[in-house]
Amino acid sequence: MGALIPNPNAATWGIAALATLGVILRPFSWPEAIWAVLGAVLLVLLGLIPWQNALEGAAKGTDVYLFLVGMMLLSEIARKQGLFDWLAAHAVRAAKGSPTRLFSLVYVVGTVVTVFLSNDACAVVLTPAVFAATRAAGVKQPLPYLFVCAFIANAASFVLPISNPANLVVFAEHMPPLGRWLATFTLPSLLAIVATYLVLRLTQNARLKAETVATDVAIPRLGLGGTIAAGGIVATGAALIGASAAGIELGLPTFIAGLATTLVVLAINRGGLVAVVRDVSWGVLPLVAGLFVLVESLEKTGLLAKLADLLGRAAQGDPAATAWAGGALVAFGSNLVNNLPAGLLAGAAVQAAHVPETVAGAILIGVDLGPNLSVTGSLATILWLTAIRREGQNVSAWAFLKLGALVMPPALALALAALILA
Repeated sequence: MGALIPNPNAATWGIAALATLGVILRPFSWPEAIWAVLGAVLLVLLGLIPWQNALEGAAKGTDVYLFLVGMMLLSEIARKQGLFDWLAAHAVRAAKGSPTRLFSLVYVVGTVVTVFLSNDACAVVLTPAVFAATRAAGVKQPLPYLFVCAFIANAASFVLPISNPANLVVFAEHMPPLGRWLATFTLPSLLAIVATYLVLRLTQNARLKAETVATDVAIPRLGLGGTIAAGGIVATGAALIGASAAGIELGLPTFIAGLATTLVVLAINRGGLVAVVRDVSWGVLPLVAGLFVLVESLEKTGLLAKLADLLGRAAQGDPAATAWAGGALVAFGSNLVNNLPAGLLAGAAVQAAHVPETVAGAILIGVDLGPNLSVTGSLATILWLTAIRREGQNVSAWAFLKLGALVMPPALALALAALILA
């Protein structure tokens, strides 16, 4: 049927754009996954992409699927075993009645979780813990604290290669050694983290001042299941660091760690499998698969070759200007198509064009930090949105965009400046 369409490339771009718009706006309040999958199915039905290529595109996300399932299992078993409630009570006590101290504490913890467990883990694992902390503290408006989980998940996601799966996509087999990575990205990361914190504090200050935080909070007992869940999360972090150092993809180790932890806890409790399976947010998997198919269809239009050629010629002419422009364009473009497909396209273009490391680094910063502009900018933010909806909270695309427009640009400018001017 694709041969009957006068301009197949334009049709492919149009369907991809409409599917992305559906993910962003969620017409009829349908889940994001429905729109991504509808777009992918429509491309196949119209013959714009052969079904074999669509399956190949979806299969490219296998490592991401394994990673997400492992993290979601860890998060769900930890939640059910009361680990988050236990951590929340300790956090509230450490805040000593200060809303701003609690805010800063959440930010520091979010940074650590993102750096050593990845930005998706921050969204999946930390968000329920933060909500539990605000509930234990008697906070009336939890959104300022929940916003921390969304924004730090992207702001701290290029401290280490494992801090964001997109990092591995952009550099692929040309991943710099850890020492060179730290030398390149430590200062940009630090500036992005600090700038994001300052803008968040300023924008949320009025809400924080109006809050009261309880000081006398009972510490719930943490059972054996909760202790094992905590150990599983720590072990997963160690496994991710080891896998990254060995050049191993992160999905399978994460899946094994999450599944093993869940099975051990369920064996101790002698049941509970149905409840865990029921409450995991499986809808994120078809969403990711749909996005991968959309990217595969865009590659078939020759987009990748054009991007690689344009990037290569620009980098040869003026590497510094190309780094600035590439980082900014990818940062804002990631919010139009989500940074996962944007990272796939940008990473493939970077590898094909053989650009200087500064240009590749700027593009990586754009892929990682740019999504702080909108709710659909990154998978981590979509996971965060899913997590807060489970707790009865919601943030519209427009409300997040208004805040993201203040938070993201200063952090991006400082991070790119630190990278390029150095």
